[in-house]
Amino acid sequence: MVKRTDLKTDRFYKRAKKEGYRSRSAFKLLQIVNKFEVIKKGDTVVDLGAAPGGWSQVAKGLVGDKGMVISVDLQQIEEMEGVVSIKSDITKEKETVTAVREKLRSKGRDLVDVVISDTSPKLSGKRDYDHFRSFELSRSALNIAVALLRKNGNFVAKIFQGAYYNKFYKDVKEKFGYTRAYSPEASRKRSAEVYVIGKGLV
Repeated sequence: MVKRTDLKTDRFYKRAKKEGYRSRSAFKLLQIVNKFEVIKKGDTVVDLGAAPGGWSQVAKGLVGDKGMVISVDLQQIEEMEGVVSIKSDITKEKETVTAVREKLRSKGRDLVDVVISDTSPKLSGKRDYDHFRSFELSRSALNIAVALLRKNGNFVAKIFQGAYYNKFYKDVKEKFGYTRAYSPEASRKRSAEVYVIGKGLV
């Protein structure tokens, strides 16, 4: 998260404003997709912890009219054309999976091609605690992804680096044929965040 005092000089924040994205994090997903090709036209994408909607905007642009994007967050997300919103707590995994499946069925769809998550805990300033909360959210995102994804589906999730990072990476690696960690250019140099990419659910 960029401090308000840094926003005036943050080039990705200024680009987001100029290009109409809801958040600077939109460029993180664009850079991930450019490198790993995790989202393509026609895909069904679930965005977990989606507010304010920057990643959902990018995903909708990538999947096009034949694709579908479902945004999930505890907060009410401002409506986006072509994006379905669900208000749900992703740590309540079964509840979230049920809600997503209901939306899929209502649109004549079944399984999901991609699950993405840029969710972050409310920061306390205590590094170890914030890392553990990040791990819990990322683990919930992984569990939801495994429940919803078709075989060979793709997954992207943010986690803060720390004691539980290796465990999360290993958990993703066990579920996907290809796993990599990546820090997009749009991530701040001093940030503890890293994105784990899983391709090809086994």
